[in-house]
Amino acid sequence: MDVIYYLFIGAVGVAAALASLAIWAPRITRVRVAALALAALFMPVAYAQMVELLSKPKPMSFEWYERAASDAVVLGINLDEGRAIYLWLRLAGNDQPRYYVVPWNIKLAEKLEDAADDAVRRNSTIILRNPFQKLSEEEMGDLNVEIMPPPLPPQKRPRFPPRIINPREFKI
Repeated sequence: MDVIYYLFIGAVGVAAALASLAIWAPRITRVRVAALALAALFMPVAYAQMVELLSKPKPMSFEWYERAASDAVVLGINLDEGRAIYLWLRLAGNDQPRYYVVPWNIKLAEKLEDAADDAVRRNSTIILRNPFQKLSEEEMGDLNVEIMPPPLPPQKRPRFPPRIINPREFKI
C-alpha cells in the first residue's frame, strides 16, 4: 500500500474525531449538522490535495523521511534559469524515482550541466553523495556530484588448451 493511503486514512481519522467531538458537544442542532457537513467536505478536499501533490516536485529541504540516503542517481536535470533546478533522482536502495526542486544556484547549475555533458560523453552515471545534507542556499553549489563509469561487461573466461593424450605415456 502506498504512503498516500495512510496519509488519507490519518486525515479521515482526524476529521472523524473532530466531527464526533462536534456532534456530541452540547450545542444546538444546526451547529452540529454544520460540523458534520464540514467534516464530510474535508475528506474529498484532503484526498484531492494529496493526489495533486503527487505530481509536484518536493523541495529538497523538505525531505525528512529519506534524509539518511547516502547517495542518489541523477536520472534527469531540468534547469529553469533564474528560478529553480529540477532533479529526477533514484535514491540508494529504492527503485522508484523521486522528483525534487532546488532553488536556483548558478554554481550548482553549472556543476550539474558539466556533469551531465561529461556523463553523456563517457556513457556514465551521475551520482549525488549525501543529497539531503543541510546546506544554505549559498552552499548548495557544494553538493558532491560524481560521475560513475558504467560497469565492465562480463569478461570471457580464458580458453584452456585442449588436452592431448600421449598414447606412449603410461598414466591411469
